[in-house]
Amino acid sequence: MELTDVLGYVAGALTTIALVPQAWRSFRTKDVSGISLRMYCIFTLGVAIWLAYGIMLHEMPMMLANSVSLVLALLVLAMKLKYRKREPQQEGGKSRMAKA
Repeated sequence: MELTDVLGYVAGALTTIALVPQAWRSFRTKDVSGISLRMYCIFTLGVAIWLAYGIMLHEMPMMLANSVSLVLALLVLAMKLKYRKREPQQEGGKSRMAKA
């Protein structure tokens, strides 16, 4: 195995493993309040593009790491969309709860 492939597999494994705690915590607690929807949308799109790039280059480390990362990112994104709390409706700059 080439050194470049080893580096690719190690880098891919580390960056992919970094997503696991967030995905697991979100799944377990259903608390996604600390997750930026905009950031995860951009991140997920970026991972999908990296995956496409790896496929075009036939680079297995890029394809494997970004496939798993894309699944994890999509799971977190789906949980963010499903479990996000709705903001109280605003009326005249104050929430309904503040008027009560």
